[in-house]
Amino acid sequence: MIVTLLTDFGTADYFVAAMKGVVLGRAPGAQVVDVTHEIPPQDVAAAAFTLRAVYRDFPPGTVHVAVVDPGVGSARRSILVCAGGYRFVGPDNGIFGYVLDGETDARIFHLDDPRAFRHPVSPTFHGRDVFAPVAGALAAGADPERLGTPVDDPVRLPPVAPRRAPDGGVEGVVLHVDRFGNCVTSLSPGDLPDGAGGGIRLAIGGGEVRTLRTHYAGAPPGEPFVVPGSAGFLEVSVNGGSAAERLGVRRGDPVALRRA
Repeated sequence: MIVTLLTDFGTADYFVAAMKGVVLGRAPGAQVVDVTHEIPPQDVAAAAFTLRAVYRDFPPGTVHVAVVDPGVGSARRSILVCAGGYRFVGPDNGIFGYVLDGETDARIFHLDDPRAFRHPVSPTFHGRDVFAPVAGALAAGADPERLGTPVDDPVRLPPVAPRRAPDGGVEGVVLHVDRFGNCVTSLSPGDLPDGAGGGIRLAIGGGEVRTLRTHYAGAPPGEPFVVPGSAGFLEVSVNGGSAAERLGVRRGDPVALRRA
C-alpha cells in the first residue's frame, strides 16, 4: 500500500521523518512517498492545488496525507475523505476542497476515535500523532468507518470552477505559480472557445495574451502564450522566462478568456 505525504514542514527538522516512522510502525510494508514538503508555510490553498494536481497519478487505494495545519490543536476537526478510489487524511481546513470539487462520491469521516491515534497526542503535531497513525492503519487494511464518524459539512475553499460571463467569455483565477513562473489558471482546455485556433484573448495581470500553443517550446523566446498544462488547466507561460514576472501575476489574480 502507498502512503503519500504532502506538508509545509520542509526537511530541515525531524517532522517528516517522525511521520514516516509512525506510518511504518502501523504498516511495516507500506511504501511512503514524498509529494513535497515545500508548500509555503500555512498556505492551505497551495497545498490544495498540489494535491488536486497529483493525487490521480497514484494507483487507486493510495492514502494521501496532507498536513498544512495552522489550526493544529484548536477546535478544527481531523478528517478522513474517501473519494475517487483514494483516501485522504488531514485537517478539516479546506485542504481537500479542490479534490472534493472534482469528486462526486466522497464519504467524509471526523476522526474522533482516540484509539486510532498515537499517544500522547501533542497539541502541536497532529501530523505525527493523528494523521500518520490513521494513514498507517488504513494502509494496514483498517475500515474507514471504524476510524471516525460520518460528516457532510467539510470546510471548503472557494470553488475552482470558472464562471461564464454575460458576453460569453469565461472568468477564473490564477490557482498556482510554479517555480518556472508558469501561471496555472482555473480554466481548462474545455473552456477554450470553439475555433480557438483563430485566436483568443486572455486577460491576466497587467496584460492580455493572444497566442495559444501546444507546448512550451512552440513559442518564440520571450513571448507570453497560453498552453494546456499537465494538471488539466490552462497555463500562461513564457518560453525561456517567467510569465509571472513578465505580466506581474500573483496567485489569486483574476483571468478572463474570450474569443479574439
